[in-house]
Amino acid sequence: MEKVLTLVAFIRAKTGMEEELGRRLRALVAPTREEPGCIDYQLHRSNDDPALWMLYENWRSRRDLDLHFETPYLRDFLGSSKALLAEEMDSRFFSPVSAPN
Repeated sequence: MEKVLTLVAFIRAKTGMEEELGRRLRALVAPTREEPGCIDYQLHRSNDDPALWMLYENWRSRRDLDLHFETPYLRDFLGSSKALLAEEMDSRFFSPVSAPN
């Protein structure tokens, strides 16, 4: 059985594109949460830097996440992201760690 996979992505908007990036990121939330492998999908915005957004995602498996990357709405977002992003997304993967017995 595969472990749950967590993805944390930090996404920085270009100057003047903060709200547009947020609008497009918000549009991903509802359809992503409907995907069968999605456990949790949360969008956050920095309290200190309005250009910085963060996605916190939990998936049943790496395969489920890979299928997410093939959805039309995410492909569309990624295809148009260069106009919105100040830098490449900083994506980091995590797996749960069991507590010692």
